[in-house]
Amino acid sequence: MMKSGNYNRIKEVLEEQGRTQTWLAKKLNITFRQVNSYCSNASQPSIPVLYDISILLQTPVSELLRESSDELLKTDDL
Repeated sequence: MMKSGNYNRIKEVLEEQGRTQTWLAKKLNITFRQVNSYCSNASQPSIPVLYDISILLQTPVSELLRESSDELLKTDDL
């Protein structure tokens, strides 16, 4: 079973660009609550939604994701 953790960087990229979760929710035509769930890593966007976010933020998908799960192992398993 996978542990919950920080799998995406959506919140950080939004902050770097000076954009809000409300802005992203409106652009994606989804609720603020859902975007907040992505930003807090409580849930993860589907691949199509992740691509939509990538396009809106003009950021490669690879920049929206954590580099590896090694970060999780360092904090959760040691």
